[in-house]
Amino acid sequence: MADGGGEPDQLAGERATAQFDVDGMKVAWAGSRHAVEVADRMARLVASDPVFRKDIRTMLSRKELFKDTLKKAAHAWKRIVELRLTEEEANLLRLYVDQPGYVDLHWGMFVPAIKGQGTEEQQKKWLPMAYKFQIIGCYAQTELGHGSNVQGLETTATFDPSTDEFVMHSPTLTSSKWWPGGLGKASTHAVVYARLITEGKDYGIHGFIVQLRSLDDHSPLPGVTLGDIGGKFGSGAYNSMDNGVLRFDHVRIPRDQMLMRLSQVTREGKYVHSDVPKQLLYGTMVYVRQTIVADASKALSRAVCIAVRYSAIRKQFGSQDGGPETQVLNYKTQQSRLFPLLASAYAYRFVGQWLKWLYTDVTQKLEAKDYSTLPEAHACTAGLKSVTTSATADAIEECRKLCGGHGYLNSSGLPELFAVYVPACTYEGDNVVLLLQVARFLMKTVAQVATGKQPVGTIAYMGNIQHLMQCKSAVNTAEDWLNPAAIKEVFEARALRMAVNCAQNISKAPSQEEGFSELSPDLLEAAVAHVQLIIVTKFIEKLQEDIPGPGVKEQLQNLCSIYALHLLHKHLGDFLSTGCVTARQGALANELLGKLYAQVRPNAVALVDAFDYTDHYLGSVLGRYDGDVYPALYEEAWKDPLNETVVPDGYQEHLRPLLKQQLKLSRL
Repeated sequence: MADGGGEPDQLAGERATAQFDVDGMKVAWAGSRHAVEVADRMARLVASDPVFRKDIRTMLSRKELFKDTLKKAAHAWKRIVELRLTEEEANLLRLYVDQPGYVDLHWGMFVPAIKGQGTEEQQKKWLPMAYKFQIIGCYAQTELGHGSNVQGLETTATFDPSTDEFVMHSPTLTSSKWWPGGLGKASTHAVVYARLITEGKDYGIHGFIVQLRSLDDHSPLPGVTLGDIGGKFGSGAYNSMDNGVLRFDHVRIPRDQMLMRLSQVTREGKYVHSDVPKQLLYGTMVYVRQTIVADASKALSRAVCIAVRYSAIRKQFGSQDGGPETQVLNYKTQQSRLFPLLASAYAYRFVGQWLKWLYTDVTQKLEAKDYSTLPEAHACTAGLKSVTTSATADAIEECRKLCGGHGYLNSSGLPELFAVYVPACTYEGDNVVLLLQVARFLMKTVAQVATGKQPVGTIAYMGNIQHLMQCKSAVNTAEDWLNPAAIKEVFEARALRMAVNCAQNISKAPSQEEGFSELSPDLLEAAVAHVQLIIVTKFIEKLQEDIPGPGVKEQLQNLCSIYALHLLHKHLGDFLSTGCVTARQGALANELLGKLYAQVRPNAVALVDAFDYTDHYLGSVLGRYDGDVYPALYEEAWKDPLNETVVPDGYQEHLRPLLKQQLKLSRL
């Protein structure tokens, strides 16, 4: 969607070849007509506001960038209050401002932590202040010495019964809190995770609400040392976030600032569990990971949108007798690299929509005290977070390469999009660590299936072990691969056989732990196979719904086939070594992929138009809606501060003496 402006549409010819209703596809992508309309309204509100401009962001110094972030966050809040926006509208407005900042952690981590782990009284005290921004909060868990291993955190919270207080302390350098977003400069408060010690006993990691800075002048409170941890990868990008360092020197807080929904320390210093089950924490985790998967589809679709539009504009080689050169998008090599990424964007979008449903389902089950599906929900969300973020990070870089040299310019939007996205592979669970958790769950499930227990949810297929361990694919022609049942069967067989192979090999090891450690590379691959099956299955299930709009379902069927068959082609070794397909069937899948790319080609630009992104949100001269790329590239170059003077600073001191052969040489 264009932001306005009267340039002729260079991509009109591409849009005219679409064989489906773009508005119908927008609804399928967004989830509902209402979602399309709200997103459109908020995106335009942001794009039309000069305060939210971001075209010179990568040229700002770190200090200027951070000040710009504070300005945008305050202005966004002002607009939210002035326009009385709903929570849905406010979230979308912040999304389209598209600049990481303390607000993300305040709403995304601090508030949910108090909601999930605070008692009713604590929520009544702290949440109203957080909702009005009378306080700004962050989530201080990660330390200099420990990230993924939360149980290894070293910060202590020791109860002092003589004063009814906890003493927060950083006993070592490696116990310094390190990385929390918003901590460096903006936050006044934090939920701090520390080892609870009372009556001389260590009760493990618990959360505490701690004030860090004065509400009068924002200076650190006595005993609190804090600051920013320094510049991060890329220009602009995540450098707008004040990731912080925090140390405590015997800082005292009232006892009632321990988050006490799940356990308490009494006035006398006794540690007691409440009757609230600890499983309730799963709800928050499912919610956070669901948003990360949704973010993966947004980031991937932005990169793909830029690469598809630019590939349709860019012409190179292929000129016959002085005629026009060939559009880069017409080359099969470009299609075979780009169209699977387009299909992946839709696949992740639909699995993200399904995760929203899963979150609601988990919440309802928790309220009914039904914890039976929790391990499966945890494994499923951990796996999806890992697979979608890793694939998206790789895909953004692939899109940069697909845009040739110009993709390397900051003005293409791709370097900053990559730099701002890649930390998703590490935060909220390192991707390899998460896959090992999935693998552990799969090994347990294989053991339970052997005892006759029926698995549920995304692992229900394992109950069909008899059939899946011996079935052979019936695919005989390339078109047979268009049958969703044929696709599903081979993906289920591959995932199950890889898991069973791992379980059998672990059982031969001297101990289970030793076997798990020794086979961890194989276990990672089995976990990935399971997660890819989930994504393929959810795409197939989406296509069983009623999807209105002429041609919309047909396009999605093509994309679903491309997503699944591209994975089959890429991981053909898995499918062959487990005997799920033959070499000939693998070749037929590849043959069909070529035909499917040809079918997507006339629809490619319209398929990215359906993401409905404004030029402001895309932030790319290469991905402009109107395709008028070259004048925009030329104009953008002159904005660089280096071009403020015609003769560069440093000419007199360094260039002129060189050119005039007047360098002063010291005599040795």
